[in-house]
Amino acid sequence: MYRIWPAYRRSADTYLELVIKPLIWPDLIWLGLLPGLSEELLFRGVMLPALGLDLTAVIVSSCLFGVLHFSGSQQWPYVFWATVVGFALGYSAMVTGNLLVPTLAHIVTNLVASYLWKVRQSFDTPSV
Repeated sequence: MYRIWPAYRRSADTYLELVIKPLIWPDLIWLGLLPGLSEELLFRGVMLPALGLDLTAVIVSSCLFGVLHFSGSQQWPYVFWATVVGFALGYSAMVTGNLLVPTLAHIVTNLVASYLWKVRQSFDTPSV
């Protein structure tokens, strides 16, 4: 997605620069763990069952998950992507009946994405 959709790439870079740029490398572990755990507990652990634990509930919670990632009027591609990811995470919670799969997927996604973004930035930014 990052390489093939320029609007998403710009949107993701803006969002990730805001979130990741100020962090040092060990902070990326927390960035993977804390949102992965807290967002899954909220969206798939609380909201999904409260909305009915069916396909409609997955769609509604996914849209709200996408909106959570909205950080400005130019960020709609990132919101769209977060909504799609939220749907996959919600669907996996509904099908498996537990939070382990979506929580691990969310944590791994955050860890890998933040690590790759930070590595790319370190190569793109000349040393002073």
